[in-house]
Amino acid sequence: MSKSYSPAWRMFTVILFRPLLHVLVRNKWAGQENIPKKGPVIIAPNHMSYADWGTDCLFFYEAGRYPTFLIKASAFKVKFIGKMLYGCGQIPVNRGAADAALALKQAEQALHDGAAVIIYPEGTATRDPGLWPMVAKTGVARVALATGAPVIPVAHWGTQDVLPYGSKKAKLWPRQTVRTVAGPPVDLSQWAGKATSAKALRAATDAIMADVTALLASLRGENPPAVTFDPGKAAPPGAPAPSPEPAPSPEPAASPGQEPAS
Repeated sequence: MSKSYSPAWRMFTVILFRPLLHVLVRNKWAGQENIPKKGPVIIAPNHMSYADWGTDCLFFYEAGRYPTFLIKASAFKVKFIGKMLYGCGQIPVNRGAADAALALKQAEQALHDGAAVIIYPEGTATRDPGLWPMVAKTGVARVALATGAPVIPVAHWGTQDVLPYGSKKAKLWPRQTVRTVAGPPVDLSQWAGKATSAKALRAATDAIMADVTALLASLRGENPPAVTFDPGKAAPPGAPAPSPEPAPSPEPAASPGQEPAS
């Protein structure tokens, strides 16, 4: 089977970015033993800043996995950057339900090939005023239930100090500390085989985000809000509207004597 990436491009990024990321940020890590060294795995981090990808890349690579991200398609149109992203096997995501569904299919294929796929469940940086995770999209659960790949919850805290969301000016001095922790796989067994059920997808997504939020609470030493911020119901003024999720496949009607799928 031919590789979906260029080993040379991946080695180039390691040589270039690995020492740079170690120098620019003070990283404190825990839980890397929860990330499998090989085989398909979905990694689900919280999202607060454009700096997340850099510290997350380093965290996953030093845990033994080269990460495959779902990245905005516009980045692939930038000269040289796009060539590098394609060469490293990254997955472009266009806005819109149909294009998002295609990206999820590509993520499933990458997992079948044994990749470590990183999916930010929220789809964009959190709009929660306190920087807690917000209500997530169901894409991560959709891919997990369709492939059976384990989902590793990850939380980080500190990237918002390096590059606040919406800012183009990074704060690199004094050197900032970013703490990252990975938890054990999320138990999704009760929703196995229900990748087309909207109810199951929402419940599985909420279970994933509950673990991510608990990890973040442990890093912050604080309790999360009792009610998760929902950008679809209370988007702050000026914030872009959330992009639509791929529509789930219609659920089959229950036969006599059967319970409806959930």
